[in-house]
Amino acid sequence: MPRWLIAILFLANLLAFVAVRGVFGPTTTAGGREPNHLNRQIYPETLKVQPVTSTEAADQAVVGGPAPSAPIAASSLPQ
Repeated sequence: MPRWLIAILFLANLLAFVAVRGVFGPTTTAGGREPNHLNRQIYPETLKVQPVTSTEAADQAVVGGPAPSAPIAASSLPQ
């Protein structure tokens, strides 16, 4: 009984391997499924790189540093 089960699993794995390798044709995700998506891309020649000023850098989080405390006022609740 386990022989035929092992044979079926081996054939299923072989079929999956062959399908992934592209013997039956390209996969459905390999082609241009959204041809208009490329037409809506941002034009890279219109982008400009600007350095961060010191006032803008103050808002940036420091990587590896302590988390900033939020400016929240707290008070005890009345009972």
